[in-house]
Formats: sequence, C-alpha cells, structure tokens
Amino acid sequence: MPDRDAYDAVIVGGGHNGLVAAAYLARAGRSVLLLERLGGAGGAAVSSRPFAGVDARLSRYSYLVSLLPKKIVRDLDLDFRVRTRTISSYTPTERAGRPTGLLVGGGEARTRQAFARLTGDSREYEAWRSFYAMTGQVARRVFPTLTEPLPSRDELRDRVDDATAWRTLFEEPIGTAIEERFADDLVRGIVLTDGLIGTFADAHDPALRQNRCFLYHVIGGGTGDWNVPVGGMGALTGALADSARIAGARLRTGCEVTRIDTDGLRGEVTYREGDSGERTVAARHVLVNASPQALAALLGEEPPAPAEGAQLKVNMLLKRLPRLRDTSVDPRDAFAGTFHIAEGYEELATAYAQATGGATPAVPPSEIYCHSLTDPTILAPDLVERGYQTLTLFGLHTPARLFARDNDAVRADLLKATLAQLDAHLAEPIADCLALDAEGRPCVEAKTPLDLERDLRLPGGHIFHGDLAFPYADEGSGRWGVATRHANVLLCGAGAVRGGGVSGIPGHNAAMAALGE
Repeated sequence: MPDRDAYDAVIVGGGHNGLVAAAYLARAGRSVLLLERLGGAGGAAVSSRPFAGVDARLSRYSYLVSLLPKKIVRDLDLDFRVRTRTISSYTPTERAGRPTGLLVGGGEARTRQAFARLTGDSREYEAWRSFYAMTGQVARRVFPTLTEPLPSRDELRDRVDDATAWRTLFEEPIGTAIEERFADDLVRGIVLTDGLIGTFADAHDPALRQNRCFLYHVIGGGTGDWNVPVGGMGALTGALADSARIAGARLRTGCEVTRIDTDGLRGEVTYREGDSGERTVAARHVLVNASPQALAALLGEEPPAPAEGAQLKVNMLLKRLPRLRDTSVDPRDAFAGTFHIAEGYEELATAYAQATGGATPAVPPSEIYCHSLTDPTILAPDLVERGYQTLTLFGLHTPARLFARDNDAVRADLLKATLAQLDAHLAEPIADCLALDAEGRPCVEAKTPLDLERDLRLPGGHIFHGDLAFPYADEGSGRWGVATRHANVLLCGAGAVRGGGVSGIPGHNAAMAALGE
C-alpha cells in the first residue's frame, strides 16, 4: 500500500523517462509515487537473459546511447558509464565480382583509405567529411537546447546560424542533399540510414519524417556518437531507480493505472495491483510516461492518430564471430560498429516501395552491432573465456501492417530472409556460429512491431510512440514540450516534443515543468 493518499507528483509508467522525472522531483523535495504496470521498472531500456540457461544479459529492446545528456547523469549522481566505439560502421558489398566493403572509423587515415579502396578516389571521402562537419556544427548548437525551454522555430534557426544546414536538415527532404553531395550508391545509403531507424519513410518524403529522425541521430551528445552502455541498458535504469529511491521517491511495480481524473489543479490516479481491487491516489501533478494514445485512454479522451512501427529487432548470442568474405577486414572491427546489410540507397528505396505496396522487402535492409566487443561485462566470465559474442540486429522498412495477417509466420519468413542477406557477406553461415541454450535451441529471438506492442504497449510497435517532432515549439507544446490540454497533467514519454530514444530528456523536461522552472 502507498504510505499516503496524496502526493505532489504521481508518475504513470516506470520507463527510463519516468524514473528520470521521479529522481528530479524527489531531489527537489517533492513527494513522488511512481506506478509501473510490469514487474520491474525500465520499460524498453532493460537488460534480460532471453536464452534459457545462458548467462548473457542482453539489452533486449533499446541498445545504444547517444541522446542521454551528461547533465542528467551529473544532476542525478548516476553510477552509469558508456564506452565509445572505435569503429563507426562497416558496410560489405561486392564490386567487380569480388567482396569488398567500406570501413568507417579507426582513424582518419584508415577511413580515407577505405573510401578510396571502395570508390577509386578521395572525392566521396571529402564529401563525407564536409557533410558531417556540417551536422557536427548543428549538433553542438542544438543538443544543449534539448534540456532548456523550447525555442521557437526562428530562435532555433538563429542558433544554428547556417542557412545551408538549416535548409538541408529542417526544410527540404534529406534525400536532396544526399544526392547532391554523394555519388556512390553505397555511401548514399549509409548516410540515409540515420533517417530511417524506427521511421518508415522515403528519402524524399515531403512530410520530412526522415529528416526529423536523421536530426536526432546526428546531434546526440553534441557529437552524434552512439555509445555502448556499460553493463547493458539495464545498468542505466537500475541507476535511475536507485537515484529516485535514495531521494525519497516511492516506486511501485505491478500496479496498472486505469484512469486519470483532473480539474487542472488536482488530479486523481486510479490503479489496480494484482487482485486487490482499484485504489485512488491524489496528486498535484500527474506525469505520464506512456504513449499519447495511452494518455488519451486514461483521460477518456479522443486518441491521436494511430502510430505504426516499422522495424524487426533480433537478438543473437554466438559461439564466435563469423568469418567475412571480405578478408581485408577483421570481424572484430566489422561488427564493433554498425554493420550495414542491404542498405545501399537504391536497395532502401526498393524495400520502402515493396513495403508500401504490402509486401515484405525481398532484400530486407538491416544493421547489426556487437555489444560484447566493446563491453564484455554483459557475459558471464566463462562465456567471455570461450569467445562468445552478442549480436543485435535492427531491420528497417517492415511496418506493422505487414504482420497483421499472421505475425508468427511473417516474422519467421522475414528473419530467414534477413539472415540470408547477412550470410551473403559471410564466409560461413551465421547459423553455424549461433550458441545453443540449455534446451539445445539456437540463441536467436526476433521481435516485430506487433510483438513490441504486446510486450511494451508501444502504439503500433512504434519505438518513438509516433513520428518524431523537430525540437522547437509548436501549437500546444507548452514551455517544455510536455504539455497536455490539462495544466497539471504532463507527458514525459517518447511522444513528448524532443522525445524518442534513450535520452531521459522528456523526463527531465516534465520535471522542470512540474517544478515551475
């Protein structure tokens, strides 16, 4: 039972953003109750052992960190670290009948040489340097604003202070700049992928969904670097829960909120815990770490437009890394960064067109990385000694609608086709490298958008709860981008302005709004 019937703040949902909000509010002296439906806090940012009898603690859903501000880590005294990846990416391909690829990272000289080896000269590399110098400048200027009150569009444009960068990222489809700046199809595709993670869009989508996704993927930390959470993603949410509890927040799991009532000044949150019936607790502020769709349902209001996720998430545990057809690259380098598969520019366009037409892509695009190469602590010491490694695969252009007729069958077929594309670049089948669980089954699991909707209540399986928004004020967004139509009900999940990804930013901003900052 709660130790009181009224709190300064009740937080609905214990994902990482809810935990961030709880910690900030409790440290500010507010009484806080957090209610989480599942048996543990963390939401999609958790670590778990998905394979029976195998001591490998994987970041099962969310898996890399870029958008988490160091400010939040410092403010909340989090015992949490990340490690940088020395390799940015490797993309295998075949040219003139021989296996080759593009390795980005490991130093400027090595990257320059890799571009020349693939394309024949230095022009694509120079275009690459120029383009990412531009996005780097935008990152340094925009990222600090994410934990400040929302700027207006004009204020953010003035902050960027680069007409070309503003036009490229905020006004015209990102495909235009990619085609103007790069000539090589493979290089074009690598650049575009940052606009497609969890986002079903074409390079020239006039709604600019791909631009918004691209922006968030290149501004993280003011650098755009994507880092590995030491100890897995659960290390972050564990540290956040500790911070909130130490500050005095009450965290209760296994409590499902069923209704929110408010008059704009005081709120009441009704929830049930197991079979003990419904209970109601009062609050000055209610912060909702759930989707806009879930918030509308709790308030009894008209829901926003449906969201639709478009990704396949696959976790694997290997006995060893596979050998590559491209023998010029060490597999430990190739898989340490992002390993792009079937993500050439035209391949991505074709996959999008096929999915839009109602078919799973014939050549499914995806990308992989190996957490354990950078951080082996997620594996038991005996697995590390035996050379075991993890692989995380993220497939693109697989909208939820494709799985509606038979989720299990389509998932199985898509997984087979996706791994076949990986095998095309390997000197041995990935199946030969998979570890076996305690029951002799291969250590591989796949999650479709429908699986994510069922397991985590992500609307339509959308990992951002819906299309991302540009990080500036819009009608109804309020001072911090967390406002709802009720003054004391705040949205602190991924569906807030500046939400999406593992960032804690909506949690921070909702806490600031509740504190009157």
